[in-house]
Amino acid sequence: MHMPKIETNLIHQGEAFNETKAVVTPIYQTSTYFAGDDLDQYIIAATDTKHPGFYHRHGNPTNSQVAAVLAGLEKTEDALVFATGMAAISTAVLSVVQAGDHVITQHSLYSGAMLFFRNFLSQYGVTVTHVDQKDNAAFAAAIQQNTKLIYVETPSNPNLDITDLKYIGDLGKQHQIITMVDNTFASPVNQTPRDFGIDIIVHSATKYLGGHSDLTAGVICGSTSFIEKAWSRSLMLGGSLSPMDSWLLLRGLKTLTLRVNQINSNALRLAQYLEKHPAIRRVAYTGLKTHPQAQLVETQMRGGTGMLCIEVIGETSQQAHQHAQHVLSKLRFFANAASLGGVESLIVHPASMWGSHHNNEQKSTSGITSGMLRVSVGIEHIDDLIEDFEQALSEIATLH
Repeated sequence: MHMPKIETNLIHQGEAFNETKAVVTPIYQTSTYFAGDDLDQYIIAATDTKHPGFYHRHGNPTNSQVAAVLAGLEKTEDALVFATGMAAISTAVLSVVQAGDHVITQHSLYSGAMLFFRNFLSQYGVTVTHVDQKDNAAFAAAIQQNTKLIYVETPSNPNLDITDLKYIGDLGKQHQIITMVDNTFASPVNQTPRDFGIDIIVHSATKYLGGHSDLTAGVICGSTSFIEKAWSRSLMLGGSLSPMDSWLLLRGLKTLTLRVNQINSNALRLAQYLEKHPAIRRVAYTGLKTHPQAQLVETQMRGGTGMLCIEVIGETSQQAHQHAQHVLSKLRFFANAASLGGVESLIVHPASMWGSHHNNEQKSTSGITSGMLRVSVGIEHIDDLIEDFEQALSEIATLH
């Protein structure tokens, strides 16, 4: 039987959940779905996992259709959508660990996830060990008798370091430890962790999956049994995705490959340009041959993503900070705004944005420097993006 390609599945997967004759799935703008006299059907709707026709916190038809698309993308049995990426991450982790358990994760993580592991879990009796994601042996050395979860993020936010997914997948299987990866930076177009034995994949669907900076959402992808467990947790934690955001996410997914392929192309061209610029000390981009882990990237990624991490020159930390702020103020097409993965290009200064979340030692351990800028490349014309950086960096280059 012919298996449809990813572009076709993005349009058609999960269509069975659209029981209308409409080409575009309707928005089910209601909190409660079941109104009728059939008690047997009511009981089924109230108790079935993710039933799309009972009450919104349990599920709705659009959420079910989105989940089917996302499970197909990540090659898992099922998926569950949430109101935010952090709702997905926290629910997934809390579906694995409890008081007395131990988690292994890496030093460099999305700031919200880092706070969850560092501050939240410790209050509930879960211990966490952070290791260098580039050091496979460090993960193995950190395993304890009570280790229940290995949680990784690759490429990492913001410094684009890579975790060896096959090693983590094999390590988890060997020690019967659940493995979980945040695949937000890569997107399923560029990387499929399930290919390397990872058990659970999470995303901030706000980013590449939605793609238009007009929604917040999260997703967990995994086995049918794990998704059922996560769904049970979600009923208590309450992070259900709204009908409008679910509909927007389904719409955004239809163009995922078109957007990500264009973004990959733009990001590679921009990275190659910046790598040669005298005002830039360093460029971290997974699509460059000069990436320190380029050989590993080639084994587990199909594209470089739209994320760059650059360091502006400066003789001191303070000067590098000033130069970075100068670039932010001069760019025209790169908005200084949080988030990433949309059709528009964005840029942030991680040391400033996460300054209240991390002390200097924690920022240093995570690889965050004063002159660092995180760039999310959009789908604008690459010539305009390069010219924008050229004019923003020109004054700094002249000074040096």
